[in-house]
Amino acid sequence: MQRRRRIRFAGALAASVCMIFPAGGSVLTAEKVAARVVSGRPDMVTGGDALVEITGVAPAAASSALSVTLNGRDVTSAFRAGPAGGPLFGRIDGLAIGRNTVEVRVGGKRQARLELTNYPLAGPVFSGPHQVPFICQTEAAGLGPALDADCTARTAVTYIYKSTAPSPALGTRGANAPPAQAALPAGFKPFDPSAPRPADIARTTTTEGHTVDYIVRRERGTINRAIYEIMLLHVPGQPLPDPWTKTPGWNGRLVYLFGGGCNAGYHQGGTESGNDGINDIQLSAGYASTASSLNVFGNTCDDVISAETLMMVKEHFIEQFGVPVHTIGTGGSGGSIQQHLIAQNYPGLLDGLTPIISYPDIVTTVSDIVDCSLLARAFDGATHAWTDAQRTAVSGFATWRTCTDSWMGYFSPNVIRPTACSSTIPKSQVYDPATNPTGVRCGIHDNEVNVYGRDPKTGFARRPLDNVGVQYGLLAFNAGQVTAEQFLELNALIGGYDVDGNIIPARTTADPVALRLAYETGRVNSGAGSLGSIPIIDWRPYVDAAADIHDSFRSFATRARLVAANGGADNHVIFRMPSGGGLGVGAGARSVNPIQLMDSWLDRIAIDRSNEPLAVKAVRNKPSEVADACWTEAGERIVEPAVYGGAGRCNQLYPPYADPRIAAGGPLADDILKCALRPVDARDYKQPLTPDQVARLKAVFPLGVCDYSRPGVGQRPVNGTWKKY
Repeated sequence: MQRRRRIRFAGALAASVCMIFPAGGSVLTAEKVAARVVSGRPDMVTGGDALVEITGVAPAAASSALSVTLNGRDVTSAFRAGPAGGPLFGRIDGLAIGRNTVEVRVGGKRQARLELTNYPLAGPVFSGPHQVPFICQTEAAGLGPALDADCTARTAVTYIYKSTAPSPALGTRGANAPPAQAALPAGFKPFDPSAPRPADIARTTTTEGHTVDYIVRRERGTINRAIYEIMLLHVPGQPLPDPWTKTPGWNGRLVYLFGGGCNAGYHQGGTESGNDGINDIQLSAGYASTASSLNVFGNTCDDVISAETLMMVKEHFIEQFGVPVHTIGTGGSGGSIQQHLIAQNYPGLLDGLTPIISYPDIVTTVSDIVDCSLLARAFDGATHAWTDAQRTAVSGFATWRTCTDSWMGYFSPNVIRPTACSSTIPKSQVYDPATNPTGVRCGIHDNEVNVYGRDPKTGFARRPLDNVGVQYGLLAFNAGQVTAEQFLELNALIGGYDVDGNIIPARTTADPVALRLAYETGRVNSGAGSLGSIPIIDWRPYVDAAADIHDSFRSFATRARLVAANGGADNHVIFRMPSGGGLGVGAGARSVNPIQLMDSWLDRIAIDRSNEPLAVKAVRNKPSEVADACWTEAGERIVEPAVYGGAGRCNQLYPPYADPRIAAGGPLADDILKCALRPVDARDYKQPLTPDQVARLKAVFPLGVCDYSRPGVGQRPVNGTWKKY
């Protein structure tokens, strides 16, 4: 079995479930003696080890007067003074699964007691029962065969370096490089510590002003059944940073990368999600970079598993290298969803968010994803002809091709289909209603069955999916863009989905339990909690007109939720730029580095010693260059508030559109899974309807139409954080 790697998570979340006893004696400092876990939560320790901090004991006296025990076993020798002489840190290991007790004595007198609950390195901790089957992919990652059914593999440490020579083609590698070294970005080469030193090693200067060799230590292993990766500047043979020692290569900051996509799990996956995670801009500045295969939504679209994996990988990082000054989340698309929901539901894991081409969450996005296929079927089956402009107006998107070319090409309705499994899952194990009814189901809701539970009638996951009462094309009808007959026929034909994701004539009705759970467990981004106070820089290359699924109104939907929950959204900044806007290179928007801007923002907050809430500190200490802005193609920066539908220059350059639910009269927040209903009333429409058309409309909507002036059915605040399933 693999021994627990070092490190826990920490920062603001580092909790101290301890008993403090009266201090006494010359070996004590002026403060009371206290012990706390700084690598994570004391009730969620993993892998058998933890980094513990002791305060209130003079470091010089610790060797003679201090005694620390773990379950009665002496572990005093693990403790010594941290950077700058204190407090004391100790990396203790050998924790038993379940409850453990740490006691601190000074001069023979017990001063503090700490209870730790330890879980296996393979998990789970709070995400619920493991998904079965689970396909291991350690060999493809260059880690060798899996050592057990939990896909454990031996940890591998390799090195790469940035070359001063002309950049080779992207994806080249040394002839003998292992798979883990594959597809290095241009300019990077494998580094062999046992070979003669290459003459072309570049130098780089970190944000702290240290100029060092541009050599990157790359650690890969397995935690929580995922393949994790940690990279930071380090010259082999020199000391690594640890909880007691700083080194010039690491600037003390941790950047955690979240990958995009959205697919069901049942496999380990890789960390790449379209790139190998080697970020030249971040690494060259001294940031440590971390990622994991279960933080890639393309491997498993489950934000609870993502949060758990982040917690465990960060825990390992802290135990090995020390507590980061800040932990900054980054990543686009599905990676943005993970950042939002982790900050809301598992606060303290991330200090700042830098989502790219963002979405608020997955559960509310699924509705308009699968609406595309319903609309396409209705348009094609209609007796009244539909122009492309009319279809676009009903969809709400910048172009109807966003549905046909993008959503329907990848996710609509595959995201809810149980048979849409990864090719890594053997077909013999995949669900088939006729030949394999007990096989694995790969729809998004089945992938999150630990959250939603099972429908007792079918045995499948409960679904919060619903379109009862939705008047598709309502805004287009009221604007005179479609006729009454088109509007009536469209809504009569729209249909819904059965439990297997097949289109049926009847509309889809949500499971009431799933609706409640979607809201109260935080699967819906409500904008509340730490999301209303944590700094967020939303980076938005504009792709609406290109029929790309990453349409810009999503940033405004997130902001609308923040405003509704908190009365404002001054912690949320939107940067808009031309499509293909890079990060931190070139001119204009490309010269802006959101990670370093976030780092500066967090630094300012950290030195604010006032007793004000974080939300107040975040706004008060926001750097002047961190403000809503857009960049033109020529590189001009335009600073103006990002207002949906506003008349500013940024909206003229990059107009935000909508989706089918907003085009049906829904709110900009786009957070209603199932609408409340009201009777059909002809007075609500801006275009005339004949008595016969009103009667037909009532027949189409026998239960009534959506009343978006009221909260959605089951809509409620998130009920607490750090939930276990």
